[in-house]
Amino acid sequence: MNSVVFLLTNKDITYEIRTEIKRLGIPIPDLIISKTDVGKSRNYSRNFKSNVYDSFKWLCGCSRNKLFCFICLVMGGNPSAWTQEGCIEKSRHKATA
Repeated sequence: MNSVVFLLTNKDITYEIRTEIKRLGIPIPDLIISKTDVGKSRNYSRNFKSNVYDSFKWLCGCSRNKLFCFICLVMGGNPSAWTQEGCIEKSRHKATA
C-alpha cells in the first residue's frame, strides 16, 4: 500500500489510508540510477547511493528506478516531476521545496 505505484494510481485516498501509509513508512529501495556528465578533460559518472535516503527524509524510490517526494505523493502536492513521473536527480526538488 505504501508503494509509489499505489500512490500514483490511487489519487483519491482517504485519511485513514494516508495514516496507514505513513505508519508503514517510506519506500526506500536500492535503485539503479547512473548518469554520465561530460567534463572539459574527462567524463564523470555518478551512481545512486542508498545512503541519500538518510540525508533527505522526504525522498522515496520505486521499481521504475525513479525518485519521488513521499510527502507530496501522500498529501497530494502540486503536479510536478516529483509527484507524477519521478526524477533521477534530487537537486531539482531541493531548490523548490
